[in-house]
Formats: sequence, structure tokens, C-alpha cells
Amino acid sequence: MSAPQRNLELKARDPDPRRSLELALALGAEDRGEIEQRDTFFSRARGRLKLREQAPGGAELISYERSDTPEARPSDYRVVPVADPEALREALDAALGTLVVVAKRRRLLLWDGVRIHLDEVEGLGSHLELEAVAAPDSDLEPERGKLERLRAGLEIDDAGLVAESYSDLLLDVPEALLRAADTAMREAYAPYSGFKVGAALRSAGGAIYTGANVENAAYPQSQCAEASALGALVADGGRELTAAAIVAERSDFCPPCGGCRQRLAELARPETPIHLGRPAGPRRTVTLAELLPMAFELEPKAR
Repeated sequence: MSAPQRNLELKARDPDPRRSLELALALGAEDRGEIEQRDTFFSRARGRLKLREQAPGGAELISYERSDTPEARPSDYRVVPVADPEALREALDAALGTLVVVAKRRRLLLWDGVRIHLDEVEGLGSHLELEAVAAPDSDLEPERGKLERLRAGLEIDDAGLVAESYSDLLLDVPEALLRAADTAMREAYAPYSGFKVGAALRSAGGAIYTGANVENAAYPQSQCAEASALGALVADGGRELTAAAIVAERSDFCPPCGGCRQRLAELARPETPIHLGRPAGPRRTVTLAELLPMAFELEPKAR
């Protein structure tokens, strides 16, 4: 098994790639040329899982976990060389399903242990990424300092920062969650009320977890769809959700019950979006704070 590695990463929109290249070279960055990359992301993985095919260079399977925040954030990842990417891609698609494909042309530069990526991404345009490779025992402060110096030298302002991965930017995240919730809803066990509900939660790592309501002849023992989905997320090691969707068979908009609003608040933030509606149909998005303005907390959480 490959050893886990860490980066500290920052992403931003790049309004002037030529200017960014000039600034990077002026800072003393080494130009390693252009790489054509195709990243295939797969569903139902813990964290994110992608197969990277690139020229020049060989194929790699990369698994990683990283939060979606605009500021510099750590990424924990593993890289495994792949000898037969086509066969592996087909096998993973059959087993897990393909989520999205990201195709890009990358200009790679190196500066003091930091990879500078000047990316032209199909469907998204020009972006700039900084990846500071961290030593195994690093507290990430040296890497953070390097990114701050590079950010200043490359004139990256707050307005240009991007929190999401390219895969998330290409996906219609609300629609993907609503589709997942709708699929789960169709498997709901609701013989008593006949009111089927499905929920889909997106973890901080980008994976989607689903659940359906499960009724019981002893009515209080029934379980809501949101609780089922939360159990799946936690059982897979998740401790944070970044978005949710709720779909009901007999209602265009089905907000969570009071108890499930509190359950969601345990692992979500007040600004976490909750999508209500149907795939390709009526839709409404609210924040958790709008659904539950004063969520109960034993102790204030660090946000």
C-alpha cells in the first residue's frame, strides 16, 4: 500500500494566465511545461477517488480527503501507479459508478517545494492551484508561510479564491443530491403512512450518502430518512456534512421534521445548504440556520 501524503492547497480563478505565468517566473519558479490530464472521479468512495491519465506521464489512482474551504486547506492523499488505466476505469465504473470527468491542460511550475498549476479546465476556464508538499511530521506552518508568500507574489485576492474541487464545480451538486435522494426514496419502507422519503448527504470529502425512512408497526420505532443517511455517513468515518437534499414521493417540498433538523445540526454548519424538491423539478434551497435558527449545543462548536 502506498504511504499517505499531505499537501496544503489553495485554488483560485485566474483572470490572466499569461500574467500569472510571468509573475511565477519572476519569483524564480521552474517551468516544467504542459501536461494534458483526464481525471475520472468515481461515486460511493470514502473521500474522493479519481483515476488520472496524463501525457506526458503515467496513469495514477489517487484517493484523497480535503475540506471545501476557500482558504489554504490540507489534503491527505495516496497515489498508486496504474499499468492498465482503461481496464481499471471500466472496473471502477462497474463497481462504483462514474461521478464526473475533469479534462484539463496544466502548466506545471515548481517553487521551493510548492507545485504551481496554471490550469485550463474544460467547462470551467482558467484556474490557478498552489500545492505545498508537506513533510510527514510537519505542523503545516512552514507550508502555510510558503503559500502566503506565493499568494502575495501571484497577486491572488480573496475574491478569486475557490473552495470547491473542479469535479464539484462541474457537477450540479443540488441536482446530484436530489437524484441520489430520489433513488433512496424509491426504496423506502413505509407500509403504514405510505409517505416515502429519501435523503442524501454530501460529506466534507465529497462522497454522497443516502438513506430512506424505515417505518415500524410500533410507530415510535420508525426512523426518518435523514437519520438513516446520517448513520451511513458516520459509519463510513464521516464527521461533517456540507450539503443535504430531501425528496418525498407525495410532496414537492419536504422539509426535515424538527428532530431531524437537530440531527443534521450535529454534523452541519448553520450555512449548510438543504435542497428540497425533486430532480429536474421544483426546487428550493434553504440553509440549516433558516430551518433551525437556534440549534441546541452542549458546548459551542469551533466553526
